[in-house]
Amino acid sequence: MASDPRIDAYIESRAAFARPILHWIRARFHAAVPEVEETIKWSHPFFTLGGKPFANMAAFKAHASFGFWNRQDNETGKEGEAMGQFGRIESLDDLPGAAEVERLIREAAALMAQAKPARTRAARKDEAEVPPELAEALADDDAAAAAFNAFPPSCRREYCEWIAEAKRPETKAKRVAEAVAWMREGKRRNWKYENC
Repeated sequence: MASDPRIDAYIESRAAFARPILHWIRARFHAAVPEVEETIKWSHPFFTLGGKPFANMAAFKAHASFGFWNRQDNETGKEGEAMGQFGRIESLDDLPGAAEVERLIREAAALMAQAKPARTRAARKDEAEVPPELAEALADDDAAAAAFNAFPPSCRREYCEWIAEAKRPETKAKRVAEAVAWMREGKRRNWKYENC
């Protein structure tokens, strides 16, 4: 079983009632689909197959939950009660038996393998028009200009569109100042969300 130590830490940091549930669910995934991989996404344990989200589990104050990423894979009748398809899980008695859960996991994996590859957006190659206010600020700041020019087109576009969509001159000026400060540090427009 290829385990992620971050998931070990996550499980051990949860309430006493949740730990056996999370350990049990984790064991079912590894028993049913040995090639499953573990990771943390959005602060919760995730199971992936081929690098794609497959399922997740979580523990909260009074219940745990787990479910498949593609909710159409398996219907349990408890959808909507909590995150995932199995409703609020307060003890192992709230779950089907090991053989049934492993069967559902294998079915979900088979459906995922048969699914058509997700359509990807065609890469936009067009370069964004740099707002005059940003162009002027970059002309006065070599470090920010160097970072801006080193960014891929999509990152430059995010900055340009964010500044251009400002309606008031004060808002535009504030965004230009923030953008130049972030660029000076080599940060992309949405740098706050890169490690989520």
